[in-house]
Amino acid sequence: MRQGKLFIISGPSGTGKGTLCKMLLERDENLVLSVSVTTRQPRSGEVHGREYYFIERDEYLDMLSGGGLLEHASVYGQTLYGTPREPVMKWLEEGRDVILEIDVQGAFQVRENYPRCVLIFILPPSMEELEARITGRGSETDETMRARLAEAEKEIAQSDRYDYRIVNEDLEQACADLHEIIVKERERKA
Repeated sequence: MRQGKLFIISGPSGTGKGTLCKMLLERDENLVLSVSVTTRQPRSGEVHGREYYFIERDEYLDMLSGGGLLEHASVYGQTLYGTPREPVMKWLEEGRDVILEIDVQGAFQVRENYPRCVLIFILPPSMEELEARITGRGSETDETMRARLAEAEKEIAQSDRYDYRIVNEDLEQACADLHEIIVKERERKA
């Protein structure tokens, strides 16, 4: 049985990562999306085990100290996020390909822990388009918009460290490009 492949998908907020991941899962039954853990409270409409596993801080710290996370991050020094190691390794051993939709910091942590992972960065067509997409959500203040755009520039500056970069100008084309990378990487020998 072939070993599954681990695909990391990153990119700034507003580039369509989540939408692309959903499209990929509908297109390819051998893909599974890893669900992260977080210590934050669920937002309206979020379901435990679907968007995140919502856990207590003590449980998170136990996972972290016991080596149970492939990657971890602290956001604004308060909310903790991470990718549980056990389900990802189980799926890979079963020959399933796993997608992690995580930030740049997490992607580089996973690469340290699992060097065979494939890093894919999703780019906006332009910073102007990214700003328009984020503004279109209607959930950002001027201050948070500036912070998101500044963070996007930092992330994009590191995208050359990824194995692949895809510009999401057209959603269908970006999904086709992403799936083509996954198929190509499956065919590659470990």
